[in-house]
Amino acid sequence: MRQAGSGIYEISKVLTAPARLEITLANVVNILSSFLQIRQGAIVVLDAGGHPEIAATGDIPPSSQSAARGVIPKAVIDHIVTTGMPFIVKDVGKSELFQADPQPPWSSGTVPISFVGVPVKADNKIIGTISVDRVRNDAAPFPADEDVRFLTMVANLVSRTIRLHRFLNLESRRLIGEQERPEKPINTQRGAPGRHPPVKIDGIVGDSPALQQVVETVSVVARTNSTVLLRGESGTGKEFFAQAIHELSPRRNKPFVKLNCAALPEGVLESELFGHEKGAFTGAIAQRAGRFELANGGTLLLDEIGEISPAFQAKLLRVLQEGELERVGGTKTLAVDVRLICATNKNLEMAVANAEFRADLYYRISVVPIVLPPLRERPGDIPRLAKALLDRFNKENQSELTFSPSAIEVMSQCYFPGNVRELENCVRRTATLARSSSIVSSDFACKNSQCLSSLLWKGTDGSPSGNTIDGRARSNVMPAASPRSSGNVGASDEVSSVKACDPNGSGCPAMESRLTQRDRLIEAMEKAGWVQAKAARILGLTPRQVGYALRQHRIEVKKL
Repeated sequence: MRQAGSGIYEISKVLTAPARLEITLANVVNILSSFLQIRQGAIVVLDAGGHPEIAATGDIPPSSQSAARGVIPKAVIDHIVTTGMPFIVKDVGKSELFQADPQPPWSSGTVPISFVGVPVKADNKIIGTISVDRVRNDAAPFPADEDVRFLTMVANLVSRTIRLHRFLNLESRRLIGEQERPEKPINTQRGAPGRHPPVKIDGIVGDSPALQQVVETVSVVARTNSTVLLRGESGTGKEFFAQAIHELSPRRNKPFVKLNCAALPEGVLESELFGHEKGAFTGAIAQRAGRFELANGGTLLLDEIGEISPAFQAKLLRVLQEGELERVGGTKTLAVDVRLICATNKNLEMAVANAEFRADLYYRISVVPIVLPPLRERPGDIPRLAKALLDRFNKENQSELTFSPSAIEVMSQCYFPGNVRELENCVRRTATLARSSSIVSSDFACKNSQCLSSLLWKGTDGSPSGNTIDGRARSNVMPAASPRSSGNVGASDEVSSVKACDPNGSGCPAMESRLTQRDRLIEAMEKAGWVQAKAARILGLTPRQVGYALRQHRIEVKKL
């Protein structure tokens, strides 16, 4: 089950990456091959007439439409479409459906081949199939029940991606074909039809391909009421994009309400979301509406959704399914109409596999998952972001500071494990201590051996909590810039200056530290007498982050 969770997690990352649908599906097949140890796999997408439109077999570029019928016999596809159920064959050599193909690619000498195919469904209609085959081994029967369940979960994710790609293509063709209208939404801008200019949303700075893919998706899904799951590292702007989705939606004139699920204990969280009646508990001196009621007709953002307990997940699922709730201590059922946006930097797929997060709730909130790119994947946006942040600083402090070319060069080379929050901290710190109206390279902390990134990240891999969706940096602290570095806090308080390096290179301190993070965590816990709060002070982290790291590395806390 744990392996299945890892597989779903890897596939979900591929499905949300910016790429053509054909390439995306081919990459999914490649992941299936690595997790299921299959002989070959295939994803076939059907057009409106039920004919193969795309046939992805793991090859890049994928098979053309003309070659699609050679991937799976048409009789097999028709059988899956007709029944709408998984199709299992223990030996394709004995199946009439496979023998009906004049050029079957299923022969493997005298070795029997097992096959399983599942339908890809969307809106009660079958839009494709996913199939795999394997050389049959009596010692390890295939397909096992878990293989069928795994493929069914993958088919569910793939169907959403296919629908989203088709919807985006339809919208793109419509926008290209129509004339530019003067009454377009006030906070989106497009260029002349046919030129494919970058989509703009007020307040979102940057035109890198990774960011533009997100902005394009946000501008489309905002028009619907579909639940959105924003995923990304801390500091990538999940709350900002949630606000943008609300402002671009038909609900823009209704309330936008937000709540950080990790900031409240379960009992308080229930009252905050559902409200309470007078006298429901000690201190409930008056009736109070919850966040769902306050957001009625509008949008509700649940940040850190991955942190809620399994018990509360069941209560939340009922509200999402029925659109009804009861206040704490009340008996009256209230109907609410809320567009839900959730945000997390946690690996929910692994949490589902570990029975820490309900699978039914995962499917409910992850209708349209959007992964926000970290700043290191959009380095070209750093100069524009830095200037925008400096403009904000100037307005707040009635100053007229500017960046010199050397200052822009320093920031452009930085790794920024804390993402935009770290960049903002760097800009504000440097602007506050600048010696003149023009900020130069020598004004930065990293040029004076006072880099906060080197202090914070010295000795770990930039992911102390182990709780991000991709295992990379998670920081709520905003260190100053360190050129392409990722130093970390160890037991020492000494600040070191780290040279610029490739964060993926073997010589980078961040890469070296990935081999010893667990050892450093154990060392800090031993020095602290296995008291997490003391270990957190040694590492320069929060007790909550240390707790996550202990669970990630499966370190049992000793009772002294």
